[in-house]
Amino acid sequence: MLTSLQGKSVLVTGGTSGIGLGIAIGFARQGAKVAISGRQRDKVEALAARLRDEGLAVIGLAADVSEREQVQRLVDEVATAQGGLDVLCANAGVFPSAALEHMTDADWDLVLDTNAKGSFLCVQAALAHLRRAEYGRVILTSSITGPITGFPGWAHYGASKAAQLGFMRTAAIELARDGITINAVLPGNIVTEGLHGMGDDYLASMAASVPLKRLGQVDDIANAALFFASKEAGYLTGQSLVVDGGQILPESLQALA
Repeated sequence: MLTSLQGKSVLVTGGTSGIGLGIAIGFARQGAKVAISGRQRDKVEALAARLRDEGLAVIGLAADVSEREQVQRLVDEVATAQGGLDVLCANAGVFPSAALEHMTDADWDLVLDTNAKGSFLCVQAALAHLRRAEYGRVILTSSITGPITGFPGWAHYGASKAAQLGFMRTAAIELARDGITINAVLPGNIVTEGLHGMGDDYLASMAASVPLKRLGQVDDIANAALFFASKEAGYLTGQSLVVDGGQILPESLQALA
């Protein structure tokens, strides 16, 4: 059994939907004090209020993770409200689709600034608080797309997710001197609002390509994040955990026949 996370202070960026919301609920159910952030103040505050009504210790704060000043304010407000910061889940990300030949500078910048630069800014802003924690933890939400696989329309997204891992490996070396670990979860196809937008045919075809014959749930990613945040994971840093039901393993669909 893992050491309790009761009372630990956790920040989950991009925590208003999908994987981020699943991670936030997972930590809150373990007794952690959880802050979720999103770009829309009304949305994030309303969601946090609903979760508090369900008995979970959650606050909501608005911030754009691609903006340095907003990120620093977010992290400092969380630390003030929750008595410090023990765990940073840098989850905020966007994934608009654009074919390479039509992709604009603005398309590229939006994704890289949010997904890759946002992770960097959040980690940098959290450092002083994580150093004061009993044991600081950083968990990045990367993806199999980019580091391992590719998908048409997501060249910018794949680049941003691979960039997170390059950042993580050097950050792990630098943060180790303060006893802070940084690791990444690489989800496969997880059932979220965004995935439903891909259509039923896409969902069926992706489920058929997974050896476990189902798409992942947000709880699957939350469980991985909870492990990385645990005291028992203290000797793991700079590592990537693929959570995809075996999706990347078959050479072709024939291997699953």
